[in-house]
Amino acid sequence: MKKRDVTVWTEAIPLISKSLETLLDFVKPSDGMACSFHHHFRNGDNVLNMVMEALMDRDLTNLELYPSGIFPVHTSLIRALKENRIRNLTTNYISGPFADALNTYGLTGELTMQTHGGRARAIIEGENAIDVAFIAVSACDEKGNATGLEGDNVCGSLGYAIEDAIHAKKTILITDTIQTTITNPQIRSKWVDGILHVPSIGDPRGIVSGTLSITKDPLGLKIARDTIRFLDESGMIEKDVSFQSGAGGISLAITKMFTETLEEKGLSASFFTGGITKHHVNALEKGLVKDLYDVQCFDLDAIRSLRENPRHHFMSASDYANPNNDHRKIKDLSIVILGAAEVDLDFNVNVTTDSSGTIIGGSGGHSDTAEDAALSIIVSPLLKGRMPLIKDRVTSITTPGQSVDVIITERGIAINPKRHDLLERFKNTTLPLMSIESLQKKAHALSGVPKHSPAKGRVIGHIESRHGQKGDALYRKEG
Repeated sequence: MKKRDVTVWTEAIPLISKSLETLLDFVKPSDGMACSFHHHFRNGDNVLNMVMEALMDRDLTNLELYPSGIFPVHTSLIRALKENRIRNLTTNYISGPFADALNTYGLTGELTMQTHGGRARAIIEGENAIDVAFIAVSACDEKGNATGLEGDNVCGSLGYAIEDAIHAKKTILITDTIQTTITNPQIRSKWVDGILHVPSIGDPRGIVSGTLSITKDPLGLKIARDTIRFLDESGMIEKDVSFQSGAGGISLAITKMFTETLEEKGLSASFFTGGITKHHVNALEKGLVKDLYDVQCFDLDAIRSLRENPRHHFMSASDYANPNNDHRKIKDLSIVILGAAEVDLDFNVNVTTDSSGTIIGGSGGHSDTAEDAALSIIVSPLLKGRMPLIKDRVTSITTPGQSVDVIITERGIAINPKRHDLLERFKNTTLPLMSIESLQKKAHALSGVPKHSPAKGRVIGHIESRHGQKGDALYRKEG
């Protein structure tokens, strides 16, 4: 539900203030209010803490929170838990001490872990009903046109905030830079009700890394090389292939090797998508990929490219991965490279909790892309610390095995038995193919057979599929 009918909208100037209290008076906060935030500023974000402290100082309770991601910097959420102020929390990703605080204090309501595409779908369809979206932007003009590409604290794409801006009852921009004009806005003035002008929206050192590094670990490099060999033998590296990988060390090594393979073959990819890094940008600038579609920038090179290169395109979370958007970009994705905390014998993947049930992340776009891509590959060392990657049953299913095609480790490769076409194609390969059961036995030979300790305790929430179905429970551990 849109907050206003844009067909009859007239160009009203949003309320602009340097006082958060004035903006809060404008939106009339109350107990039970639903608020959303976005995570593009990651561990450099000042905005979520700023707003949460002000809401708690007004003694509000039973808050419904919809942050797209939670990072270690978001300490005000821990205070909110201690004071029993959060009823329900819906997010895509949790990193840092807030996960431990959830286990210690719990919620009065429920935690829901969504996917990036699922969050966009739920906002558009009214399942995530947001009263006020507090959106950090690096710059805006006085009309409310906004971007993440200008100002002192740039973050690049604001893709995960777009549905919030459009569908919240009230949208408040928070910025440290107000300019005369924003010529190419990511957020448009017709969606905006108020602007808060603050001294700083964040710490640039936490907003972007700038130092995302390709792994130098020999085991990681072997996984990357075997992945490229697998892709080559699969016949997937061809003209106009499309590709997504993450920002981890192994994934970046694969991205580099993938683009080198394109260059050796004289090919160019049609597009890369997802979170964009300098390695994706390098491929674009060398003509090895025709277009980048960017929902989140991971470093300064990606931000620069999105600002300057007309073939580097901004997109919203709905354009990226909303399963009910027939034009979502990942619907045309050839290959996705993903990680895992755990995998089980049914190819289910967990990136939400560790083996004890503590939250360590969340799906983000993991299950979105695995479901849509023509070929989904999980890459990981066979041992995670001293624990085997492959369990009889994962602690929590983030991405169901029906969406996972291949597991590649440094000691072997397992193809999902449902992929009869791949099994037939690789029947004469010299790559170390084996069943997932054999791969698990290799891990056990190195680490021993771990004791299975099923998650237990009070249920505090659940993992939700991108389509809105309730999945595995999440627990507040006992003891």
